[in-house]
Amino acid sequence: MEEPTFWEDADKAARTMQELKGLKDTVQKVRDLIGRKDDIEALIEMAEEEEDASLLPEIEEEFTGYRDALETLRIATLLSGPYDRENAIVTLHAGAGGTEACDWASIMYRMYSRWADKKGYSVELLDYLDGDEAGIKSVTMQVNGENAYGYLKSEHGVHRLVRISPFNAAGKRQTSFVSCDVMPDIEEDLDVEINEDDIRIDTYRSSGAGGQHINKTSSAIRITHFPTGIVVQCQNERSQHQNKDKAMQMLKAKLFILKQQENAAKESDIRGEQTEIGWGRQIRSYVLQPYTMVKDLRTDVETSNVNSVLDGDIDLFINGYLKWMSLGKRPSEA
Repeated sequence: MEEPTFWEDADKAARTMQELKGLKDTVQKVRDLIGRKDDIEALIEMAEEEEDASLLPEIEEEFTGYRDALETLRIATLLSGPYDRENAIVTLHAGAGGTEACDWASIMYRMYSRWADKKGYSVELLDYLDGDEAGIKSVTMQVNGENAYGYLKSEHGVHRLVRISPFNAAGKRQTSFVSCDVMPDIEEDLDVEINEDDIRIDTYRSSGAGGQHINKTSSAIRITHFPTGIVVQCQNERSQHQNKDKAMQMLKAKLFILKQQENAAKESDIRGEQTEIGWGRQIRSYVLQPYTMVKDLRTDVETSNVNSVLDGDIDLFINGYLKWMSLGKRPSEA
């Protein structure tokens, strides 16, 4: 057996320190919650002793903040998957709906970017392809932050939008679809063998957002894996070599996750299948006309505040999914 190299030892030590920091942060959050609970109880006791109703608004405000922080911590405890703590790589593909779907992809890209910003996460653009007339045909971004994959894995699937089309002069209602693929950014060297005869590596000129995000040279890389049909692309790095390394890392991660899913399907005697981006495949519907409603079709979680959701307030659906996966039933049935 080969001895671990210095860099492997250093990487393992760094990951251990990161996990230790995460545990310390969790302990501190629990201590903070205990302190807030004690403060609220002291306020209530003071209000009762002095019969001072003017303290009620302050008590309600403190209790609301405490309740929200407690729920956030409780949800975080559901992130027990082996890669839940990792960064997330999110890919959006416009599906049925033409230009309308490309516009929907750009709206979703903004939605996830806004969600990441509110979480204090950073977003790194890895690949970007403009729509023919408007919007985005496809985009791949990496969301960097603790538990990013654990939260965003809930978004994997097809998202359906119903609205009055801004691209239709007759003002007709249009339905369009975008697929969202989410995988963890696994930095460790995965035990995944890839036969060179099973892949095709293409180079092309970077395109998309431009500026400092995209290097406008023929250094972008696309890798196609023939046995699975998986395609990964990267154009954000500064050189063709770096893009190739990142794309290969993404391919290994996708194959690794796919193998895990296949094993789980076999254990459950479930036959996995490749699905199209269209009718009957969606996990969530966003309806803007003739009424406003966003509903997750897996968990039954819904809200009529569509504008807030499209502005990145998707924790309601993420939390509902994590509860659903943990309890094995919809939150409404809990």
